[in-house]
Amino acid sequence: MSRSISKGPYIEFKLFQKIENLNRQSKKETIKTWSRSSTIIPNMIGHTVAVYNGKQHFPIFISEQMIGHKLGEFVPTRNFKSHIKSDRKTRR
Repeated sequence: MSRSISKGPYIEFKLFQKIENLNRQSKKETIKTWSRSSTIIPNMIGHTVAVYNGKQHFPIFISEQMIGHKLGEFVPTRNFKSHIKSDRKTRR
């Protein structure tokens, strides 16, 4: 279920503060975050946010097409190997 329109988009307060500070100072630095559920807002455009996937931080450059999506959508959490067993690959 989606979030209520009257509440507005969810963004972690600390992440929002960091982005606002960088916008005031006109700096472009990588911001580390663990908040995969935060929504991308227009203030984030042009910044690089490193999102944690459970193992490491993946840097994501925020563009206009990403507005309204969640940060976690752009970072894979699982690695798909294959449905074929490893011993079958060597036989071919």
